[in-house]
Amino acid sequence: MAPPFQFPIRIQNIIWILIGSFIFAFGIYHFNVQNELAEGGFTGITLILKGLFGFSPSVTNLLLNIPLFLVSYKLLGRTTFVYTLIGTFSFSIWYGLIAKYSPLEIFLKDDMVLAALFAGVFIGVGLGIIFNNGGTTGGVDIIARLTKRYFGWSIGRTFMVFDFFVIVASLSYLDYKQAMYTLLAVYVGARVIDWMQEGTYAGKAAMIISDQRTEIADGIHATMNRGTTRLIAKGGYSGRDLEVLYVVVARNEITRLKTLVKSIDQHAFITLHDVYEVTGEGFTFDENRVPIKET
Repeated sequence: MAPPFQFPIRIQNIIWILIGSFIFAFGIYHFNVQNELAEGGFTGITLILKGLFGFSPSVTNLLLNIPLFLVSYKLLGRTTFVYTLIGTFSFSIWYGLIAKYSPLEIFLKDDMVLAALFAGVFIGVGLGIIFNNGGTTGGVDIIARLTKRYFGWSIGRTFMVFDFFVIVASLSYLDYKQAMYTLLAVYVGARVIDWMQEGTYAGKAAMIISDQRTEIADGIHATMNRGTTRLIAKGGYSGRDLEVLYVVVARNEITRLKTLVKSIDQHAFITLHDVYEVTGEGFTFDENRVPIKET
């Protein structure tokens, strides 16, 4: 009989959560705190408490998250609960260490746009790494994961809504200009989180309509080593049956694809759109279905 508590915990995920927590804590202290910017979510609440009463964010972050720990355990499962504990405690520890021992002083008050941009990037990258490895840092991170699971909201969208109200509350100790720069940082952070959530292996999908579709498909197979799919369609105006070629390529292959198509059929109709989380042969696996290692 298996032990009652077996968690599918991966050391690699824990390491990445620790790294993400460090990046997050670094950004909060060196770009938000040192340049008097607020922040959204529970982190923003801890900064409000710091600004008004001098409480340490590393301590108040843990105190505020205790009720949500139970929620994450009940609704998100034991694995996420463990990762959330690691993310929350590691953020508090990293923040305390950075605030006490970091020799860096990144004062950008003469260029608050730059401070807001870097704050958003560091926070977005840090949280993105944590989310991609199954963890959270508590607070709105948990709420964002719940809304994504049960309501289909993107994580960035949930952050934007919640953060707006926290930033308004931050006016209790900041002026309106600092709050506006904070909104910029939060927006950048939300976009970075969504970008990281959408996937590393992004590409472009092309739909090609041509009477010479066979020659075009053969050319794509032979010269670009990409597979194609033929979709059955019907012309809306002509009413005739036709086939549409569908192919997914890397972003740096777009020009090559268009050149190939136009060299075969100058009148070919091509549409392009972004695709995310492209997995499989040619992107994450080679032709022998062996994982492609990133370099």
